[in-house]
Amino acid sequence: MISDSELDASLIERVKEGEHEAFVQLVNKYKDVSFSLANSIIKDRSKAEDVLQDAFLKMYEKAYTFKHQSAFSSWLYRIVVNTSYNALKKENKYNKMQELTTELQDVPQEVQYYNRLWEKDQKVYILKALEMLKPDEALVLRLYYLYEHSVKEIEDITGFGASKIKVDLHRGRKNMEKALRILLGNQIRDIINNF
Repeated sequence: MISDSELDASLIERVKEGEHEAFVQLVNKYKDVSFSLANSIIKDRSKAEDVLQDAFLKMYEKAYTFKHQSAFSSWLYRIVVNTSYNALKKENKYNKMQELTTELQDVPQEVQYYNRLWEKDQKVYILKALEMLKPDEALVLRLYYLYEHSVKEIEDITGFGASKIKVDLHRGRKNMEKALRILLGNQIRDIINNF
């Protein structure tokens, strides 16, 4: 039985030879995680979709540069991350924490309470909190906790050093707690314990 990495290696070689179907297979296999990574940086679904299209186009155009020195997924995720940060620089995007805090303060307490009842799923709050974090912190938290990559794999994907990753993980967890407090108030303990 062929392993996942062997399948990826075979597909990327076929892409290098110009086989469109192999490219489509790679896109279908990696589009969900790639979108999640792009969205954690861009924080706008529509723009993240545009960035993802650019990233996959770059993957296709740069397929010949893939040398099998790392996992294909790490190589691809690095393209997605770099494309996302480049798009973010062009947009001059700001951290949304202050904006969301202001918006929540303007909403009456009763409305906030009923909104929480409608959105019981803890994942919704986790994703909202991730959107409130700085892009580097959100990206590192997603890669480490949601996609279970090691610090070394995150280094390969992002180009960040191990110390930066560890600092971003530490700060990200602290800022995640603050963001969840803004969103949930006293209900935060249940969510943090399950994250």
